[in-house]
Amino acid sequence: MSSSAESAPAVTFDGVTADELARRLALPRIELFSEVGSTLDVAHAVAPEAPPGTLILADQQTAGRGRHGRRWDSAPGAGIWLTLIERPTDADALDVLSLRCGLRAAAALDVLAGDAIALKWPNDLYLHGRKLAGILIESRWRGDAPDWVAIGFGLNVRTPDLETAAGLAKGASRLDALARLVPALRDASRAVGRLSEAELAAWRDRDFTAGRVVTAPARGVAAGIDAAGELLIESPDGIVSRHRTGSLTLAEPLPCS
Repeated sequence: MSSSAESAPAVTFDGVTADELARRLALPRIELFSEVGSTLDVAHAVAPEAPPGTLILADQQTAGRGRHGRRWDSAPGAGIWLTLIERPTDADALDVLSLRCGLRAAAALDVLAGDAIALKWPNDLYLHGRKLAGILIESRWRGDAPDWVAIGFGLNVRTPDLETAAGLAKGASRLDALARLVPALRDASRAVGRLSEAELAAWRDRDFTAGRVVTAPARGVAAGIDAAGELLIESPDGIVSRHRTGSLTLAEPLPCS
């Protein structure tokens, strides 16, 4: 296992060694840390020489990050803080990878959540109106093709002391969640092309904001996504705009149940 001045290698993850975890998850390599600034930062350091399926896993992150530089609370023992390195070859698929990861992860984790997990464009998982997990994908390109991609995933297993956050159901373990999550993310990374009709239907079933009034990235009503992963927003005059980037902001937060 490699480390840096800002990271502390771990001996085990909930009692399981990195080698044993790699065997259980059918991965070529796991970098396991008790504490690290961000698993994404470690991934950037090792990715150029790392085989696909390399997993960076930490018990705690001190500088976990989300989109637009937002901080992600990554307390020790409370969740799964990981980055998975893959080498996809399809640029169209890379455009929708965050959405695919969300779809696959939600389906895999439903049983541990005790209810259906909802999805919020472009990279968040929600449970009972509260944020359960977040995805952040960073990539490096070689010419016109992706060289490698780092799939960052933060999951609350234990519910944080925040009114806006959720955790998995009582009794769910980090090892159980990891065993379901990693194959789901790997499956998403292997998919090609834009979102299929089946994937779009699955998104509609889990869409956290469909039919809700939003203020950003444009004012109107959230109307789902298209095959390219673009957010659709219907304006008051009935015109539908498409948005590839930005954050989706509700005019009024959903009530928590």
